[in-house]
Amino acid sequence: MVVGIQTAMPVEMDAMTSRGNSSFIEENGGASFYHLADGVVGCVGGVGKVNAALSADLLCRRYGVELILNIGVAGCLTDLPTGSLVIASELVQHDVDTTAVGDPLGLVSTVNRTEFPAWKPDHCLEVLRGLGFEAVKGRVATGDWFAVKGERADRIQKHFHPLLVEMEACAIAQVCLRNHTKFIALKSVSDHIFSDSQPEEYFDFKQALAHLGEVAVPLAQALADDRLLWNERQDPFPMGLDDFMRNEG
Repeated sequence: MVVGIQTAMPVEMDAMTSRGNSSFIEENGGASFYHLADGVVGCVGGVGKVNAALSADLLCRRYGVELILNIGVAGCLTDLPTGSLVIASELVQHDVDTTAVGDPLGLVSTVNRTEFPAWKPDHCLEVLRGLGFEAVKGRVATGDWFAVKGERADRIQKHFHPLLVEMEACAIAQVCLRNHTKFIALKSVSDHIFSDSQPEEYFDFKQALAHLGEVAVPLAQALADDRLLWNERQDPFPMGLDDFMRNEG
């Protein structure tokens, strides 16, 4: 079982690579790939939905991952403390708008859905607790917009009712859906959208990254060995991470 951990920013990957015996694999399509642990490959895919989608597709097709764990910092629309861990219960894309032709707000064409699934969030919460970490679950809204206090944030909150807002997760979920790959998002609260101190919170997000750096690789390893996940395996991809590493070496 190969699990991919995908981040948007190098600093999010640094929180993991600084803690263990990781190694750089390659740069491909503008994304950087790392060997983080046995059966765990990391990817810094870039900020925004297109970057995230391209990199997720590489994880699925080039590395043969069977689950992508997207980690990163996110803005919170409630009062969860900075550094709180959140497992996505489901995901939406708040910036998709074809309502002019009669579609619901957030409807993504081709897959024709407004809500994207995450793999067994309650089970993932239990796995986290078994590792000694507490988290909550909630809806995550994705869009190509750095969320700040204002009318747009008000509209997103009123229509989609998310707990968190960020810029990549649902794009990765869409790629995973089309590639028959399981998807999980684990986010850490870095700022509070409706707080006057939100910009200052974000630009000092050491606390938000601390938990992610501690838990991401152990969670990925636990999921790679998870009997429930193994029982739901799809047909194997032609090349897994270990075979890829041997061939590249």
